[in-house]
Amino acid sequence: MRLAVLMLAAAWVAPQAAADCVPVDWMALDLPGPGNRVEIALETAYPGLDLDRGAGTVTLPSGDRLEYAPARETGLDPALRLDDATIGDQFFYTYPLDFTLRARQRPFHDPGRLRNEAFFRALYFRTEAEARASLATVTYDGQGRAVRFRVTQQHCVHAQLEAALNQIEALGPDMAVYFQNSGGSFNWRRIAGTDRLSTHSFGIAVDLNTELGGYWRWAGVAEGEAAVYDNRIPEEIVRAFERFGFIWGGKWHHFDGMHFEYRPEMIVHARLAGRG
Repeated sequence: MRLAVLMLAAAWVAPQAAADCVPVDWMALDLPGPGNRVEIALETAYPGLDLDRGAGTVTLPSGDRLEYAPARETGLDPALRLDDATIGDQFFYTYPLDFTLRARQRPFHDPGRLRNEAFFRALYFRTEAEARASLATVTYDGQGRAVRFRVTQQHCVHAQLEAALNQIEALGPDMAVYFQNSGGSFNWRRIAGTDRLSTHSFGIAVDLNTELGGYWRWAGVAEGEAAVYDNRIPEEIVRAFERFGFIWGGKWHHFDGMHFEYRPEMIVHARLAGRG
């Protein structure tokens, strides 16, 4: 039996254990009033996190404390920002909640692809062994064929993924094709062609059908020149993932159409930006 979904109308209380996780609908969650978008996004997405912009620190739920630097100036080389993002840089590009895919046509407009590795190691895991110890299996059942994803239980990622897959299954058997030839889930590795650790390493990312998703490097284009993208992932699938906190690589200029990763802070930040 899959987990039931609760539409929360108040701030989410961090669960005491993975078994206590209740899925959060990040598109329906009531958000705090006016304030700094980055601060609200991070503190809402990860209960127990504290961003002190005055002191220039962010304290993680684990108790780890990191230096906080806001997004750097607009004129910074976008490739440099990508390779060495500050915590604030992660929000430099606002994740678009519409499905026009117009924003991704701008070179380097990659909301969510900018990541501060120290932040993610402190938020999740510092070693592969720690990550592996946290994993749970979440299954998509489509047309009698089960597709299994291994994701972390940290921050209830497994429950959020289960809720998203529940919604997609309810759309009917036509969705099953998008889960064939899955690109996988947990894999402690570097991103191809870089020294940056993939979010698959933390167990917060899944890849759907590699033949339908599309990936900018496979298209043979140069970095910053990936404007053309022939999307074949249905909007309904993207909406279901976003509802439960996963952003989609198909909205990146450097498109990764098979890729979804758990980044509720990006969804919250986008909602805040949309209300002015």
